[in-house]
Amino acid sequence: VRWRRLFSATRFFLCIDGGGGVEGTRWRERPGSEWGRGRGRGQEETRGWTGRPAAAGTQAGTAAEEAARAEPLLRLEFSPSCAFEERIEENGYNSYASLRWRRRGRPMFLSLDSRGRPRRGRATRRRHLSTHFLPLLVA
Repeated sequence: VRWRRLFSATRFFLCIDGGGGVEGTRWRERPGSEWGRGRGRGQEETRGWTGRPAAAGTQAGTAAEEAARAEPLLRLEFSPSCAFEERIEENGYNSYASLRWRRRGRPMFLSLDSRGRPRRGRATRRRHLSTHFLPLLVA
């Protein structure tokens, strides 16, 4: 197993949670942090892989809520949706095709748009820059 942090050609670090959800973040040191989309805008956001919504700015009132906040944001076991085939492109970047999902026989690729949000599987192509990632060493 190679541990790498994937940096997109659209200048985002790739985050995949345990359920297979994909998101981009600008932070290198905290790619799985709770400071994702919706922070400070009054929208609900999800905390890591727990799947429980947490409203921005809420206070913990019980010990159970405190324990839920202390849960790790990383998961060691991933679902089958998180299995990808790595392809090295001509420009030196890598693209990642899903081993599980296909559309009309064509593979679906991991892709982050210019806002760091995932593109739909049917709209992704191998030649698009939004599907190109640089694998960086995790220190």
